[in-house]
Amino acid sequence: MRALGLRASSGLAVNWRTVEWWGAAIALFLQTGAIFPLMMAAPDGTIDDDAKAKLRFLSLPVYAFACLILSRNFRQFLVALARNLQFNLLLAVPFISVLWSVSPSTTLRRAIGLLFSLLLAYALAIRFTPRQLLLLVLAAIGTCGILSLALLCLSPGLARMPGEDAVRGIFVHKNSLGWYAGILVMVATAAVIDRVLGMRRIAFVSLIVGLICLVGSGSMTATIAAVAAGVLFWFYSTLPKSHGISRTVFVLVFVEIIVLLLFALEEFLVPVLEALGKDATLTGRVPLWRLVDQEIARHLLLGFGYQAFWTEANPEAWAIWSQIHWMAPHAHNGFRDTLLSFGIVGTSLFAFVLIRALYQGARLQCRAPQDGWLWLNVLMVMVMVMNLTESIFLIQNDAIFILFCTAIIMFSLHTPAYFGAGHRPGCQHQAVAEP
Repeated sequence: MRALGLRASSGLAVNWRTVEWWGAAIALFLQTGAIFPLMMAAPDGTIDDDAKAKLRFLSLPVYAFACLILSRNFRQFLVALARNLQFNLLLAVPFISVLWSVSPSTTLRRAIGLLFSLLLAYALAIRFTPRQLLLLVLAAIGTCGILSLALLCLSPGLARMPGEDAVRGIFVHKNSLGWYAGILVMVATAAVIDRVLGMRRIAFVSLIVGLICLVGSGSMTATIAAVAAGVLFWFYSTLPKSHGISRTVFVLVFVEIIVLLLFALEEFLVPVLEALGKDATLTGRVPLWRLVDQEIARHLLLGFGYQAFWTEANPEAWAIWSQIHWMAPHAHNGFRDTLLSFGIVGTSLFAFVLIRALYQGARLQCRAPQDGWLWLNVLMVMVMVMNLTESIFLIQNDAIFILFCTAIIMFSLHTPAYFGAGHRPGCQHQAVAEP
């Protein structure tokens, strides 16, 4: 454990590891979008442009912290960069897309925000092991859940959506609470089943808090993702127990079942929702997707530029808004929004990064399940499931996407240590400075 080699005038030494833990937890909390947007929102939950401009300043301490940590661990940072060349190329695509963007200034500004916010992902991947990161996420997002329940008790009107019974907690929208509640349920479950941590009581409490927030939010996306996480825990826990051809068959059968379920969902979802008296359009998503798919087909190769489509300067966006009669902020589907931003070219690179990370994560889980890789594998697929009905991919200043990228970076960073020469099973390998 490294300590700062300077002492304050009071004679107290400042421990850098403590700074890293507290700084990372606060940075993640700030990137969740909790409390501060709610404080600056109008009574109907909307945030005007002036408030949004002020809220951007909250990201500056996060950027400063990430840069500080990376500067102190520059050699490890270079190693991480070298082992994530495809991911780094993906981060360059938003800047390149300025050349054909329908709103170049918006694309450039948001690309810069994405780059700086993902420096935090590099800092987390370098300075924390998978199990340490689990504790960090449990603390940061668990705090969001506890504060949301506290606000619900102290000010029920503020903690609920305007004119609705759904709970939003310390967030502007109920969906945000649902997303983070789903993540909290997942990480709390991981902490419960992790025998090394020895924090089952705290994990059980966090799990209960997450479930209450999840149910209160009424978010179907988060609920489906949480259920998927349960299945994924079983899959990734079973994976190391199989070997050779049996492991290959197990994976192929599991993937085939998932594909069949997706086809069945597409075929029977609308009739089932209508039979249950639910909104068969998925709250307007289905007609929105049809119109978005038409725009994707018209700009299939390169797209409209990074996050440039859903801007008031884009006439195609206005055409969609006029037909659906509401100003959708995004496509409510991360895969479609990626196609809108980058077309087939950029999306193919993104798909390659995802597939590579999924493969590396599964290999790490099979080689060293005792080292805490389980929850990071579940997180990656869980976020992909969430992006079927929400847009979280390639979003700047977003804690969920930052954690998603942290998993990608950690898989690439640690894979050579586990699969290089001289690996000893059961030994935790790190390409980082000793914590």
